Amino acid sequence: MDNNNWNNQNQFYTPYEEPKKDNEAKDKKEGYGKKIVKYTSIALVFGLVAGVTFSGSSLVIKNALGAGAGTAKLTTSASSNSNSDINATAVSSSEASSTDVSGVVSNVMPSIVAITNMSESEVQNFLGQSGTSQSESAGSGIIVSEDDNNLYIVTNNHVVEDSKTLTVQFSDDSTATATVKGTDTSSDLAVVEVPVKSLQSSTKKTIKVATIGDSTKLSAGEEDIAIGNALGYGQSVTTGVISALNREVSIQDETSGETITNSLIQTDAAINPGNSGGALLNMKGEVIGINSSKYSDTSVEGMGFAIPISTAQPIIEGIINGTSTAQKSSGNASLGVYGVDVNSSVSDTYKMPEGVYIAEVVSGSAAEKAGLTQGMVITKIDDTKVTSMQELKSQISKHSAGDKVKLTVETQSSGQYKESTVTVTLGSK
Repeated sequence: MDNNNWNNQNQFYTPYEEPKKDNEAKDKKEGYGKKIVKYTSIALVFGLVAGVTFSGSSLVIKNALGAGAGTAKLTTSASSNSNSDINATAVSSSEASSTDVSGVVSNVMPSIVAITNMSESEVQNFLGQSGTSQSESAGSGIIVSEDDNNLYIVTNNHVVEDSKTLTVQFSDDSTATATVKGTDTSSDLAVVEVPVKSLQSSTKKTIKVATIGDSTKLSAGEEDIAIGNALGYGQSVTTGVISALNREVSIQDETSGETITNSLIQTDAAINPGNSGGALLNMKGEVIGINSSKYSDTSVEGMGFAIPISTAQPIIEGIINGTSTAQKSSGNASLGVYGVDVNSSVSDTYKMPEGVYIAEVVSGSAAEKAGLTQGMVITKIDDTKVTSMQELKSQISKHSAGDKVKLTVETQSSGQYKESTVTVTLGSK
């Protein structure tokens, strides 16, 4: 696939945008501890697969807000899997000591999956009409747990974001439909679940639950292995070393400007689009990281990043068990409005307050019940200023259904906007 063509599709149809070159990276300070400000999420977008249906609205863009058994504990090298149907990975001493990684890879591959996400996004044509387009993206995942009812697979949040349908392909090439169990947007983690009863008996015998390592014991220079669905062609293997630990890397959304910083593992193993959510392994075949991003610049090579597994593990277990704050960030809360961004330019042109213009309130939604109406401009949620739907969605995603939030809104009256506050009990997505 032509890289420039991929970049163009990526920018237009999906939220996983390539960074603009002039904003690639800025060092916060000289020497050690530099902070990488921009990097590239690496879910692969295949492009538009369904035509845009325009609604006839003249709005700039229309985004919708929310329009098992037992306790999971990830399998570590010192523990064993409780369910005999699906085995945990185990690496023999001969495989671990061999410089040939093929033994490690053949043992671990059954725990790695490919994920296809059919998503919808709102777009605008040259007449200013808004509509919905569908696109297909590819990523990777790691089987981390299972119980009597479901198989649990960890991946990146940006792999499953805005999904309408998710399909998981296992190492035996069989596929199954998956649903999002929960996400934690601040760490770019998500867990998807596949019903065990939907799996073929041969698949159950083939796949494995990955063994979790300890990323706190890593050292720079250690060999590592990356496995993932690179370019959507299927699972591939790259090798390298741990280049650095505790790299501060920031995701910056090109639309909202929102930035989230995490401490990641840096590796020079090749990380490509489609590798998102795949495994970074040590030479024992233990998962030490979840591949999530790469530094993208024509002058840079070999700078991939992974979420440390020791950081991810409690978040993953919390999502599966429904016991942690990560589950509260699972995106199951709904406000129920369609909105239009009112940035500084729009604000100056139309003499409106910066925020989110409510273009439509969903019938029966939390917003309607709280008295929000078309024409209001949301400027804050609790004490956080919002100037875009993306920022509003991000704040809503930190809550669960039933949580109360305070919205600051501006309502036009006699040609003037007047500020008020509205308390909203969020509904269920």
